[in-house]
Amino acid sequence: MTSPRAKTLGFKAGERNIFFHLLTACNLSCVHCYIDSAQHGTNMVSRDEIAAWLRLFAESEKKSNVIFLGGEPTMHPDLAFGIKTARELGYQSVTVDSNGFLFHDLLDKIAADEVVISFSLDGPAPEVNDPIRGHDVFRVCTENLTKTVSRGFDVSVIFTVSRMNINHLDRMPELLKELGVKRFFIQVIGFRGKSASARDKLQITPDEWLAKIPPAAAQAAEMGIKVIYPKVFLDKDEIFQCAGQVAENYFIFPNGRVYQCPLCEDFPVNSMRIQDNRLLKNEGLTEDRFFTLEIAEGCVMNKLLQPGNIVYDNKGRPRHRISCCLLKQEMTASG
Repeated sequence: MTSPRAKTLGFKAGERNIFFHLLTACNLSCVHCYIDSAQHGTNMVSRDEIAAWLRLFAESEKKSNVIFLGGEPTMHPDLAFGIKTARELGYQSVTVDSNGFLFHDLLDKIAADEVVISFSLDGPAPEVNDPIRGHDVFRVCTENLTKTVSRGFDVSVIFTVSRMNINHLDRMPELLKELGVKRFFIQVIGFRGKSASARDKLQITPDEWLAKIPPAAAQAAEMGIKVIYPKVFLDKDEIFQCAGQVAENYFIFPNGRVYQCPLCEDFPVNSMRIQDNRLLKNEGLTEDRFFTLEIAEGCVMNKLLQPGNIVYDNKGRPRHRISCCLLKQEMTASG
């Protein structure tokens, strides 16, 4: 049997992903939270707006996927309505990214074949997870995850790698196998939201990422778990592609801002907005004006907004070219 190998998941023409933030409120206060209420709003999208905004991005000739986010999306009393509405509108897949508290008895209001529920878990045990996400969160999250699996729902786990938990990532596959999780998403923490202003630097180095993440992904894949994680660094012969040019990804916030690049979400440079339930193009110096720029570092938005991610050699050349943050790799048992 060959060892698991990663394959790059290229951007697919005709497929669109809608990242729908229903609210920015949350019951937790995670140290790496990227939500910025000043930029994203403090309101909650209304029931009528949920339906109207979903209709804006539902096109029958395209495969559309929607991911409901927050804040904590299960705090929204109409989340179940949103899930069912997305299905009625023909969305190919519907996912809820949750911290695991599953408010408003969500599981009692939806069917297992209507949605995938992705649980955020940042450690294999309370002593790792809870300093990041909050007291007793590990227990609540894993108990609700177990309940969700027992009811037949498709579940996944999201792990955000930071300085606080990178040395415990290799313990996650065994936990996921025990919990019955079949998909594992590994995220890299960026210079956004709380992590940008944290007193202790939470970001990891390129060498740490390359040394820790692929081996942990291979370990999980050998247990039958599909692992998806950011490409982050391009190989020398790989061509840089910006999702803003070759794919359709929309990041919607309660105040109506619509971004195409998640790195831009801390700034009022959104290329679109929703106003009176209409999707409008913004004028001026917006994010999409930068997507066509070509630089040696790869992603121009990373160079502008997160330059700390780039390491240079003694001749001033970048040691690694940064891929689009939306480019992913997948590792499975079959490679």
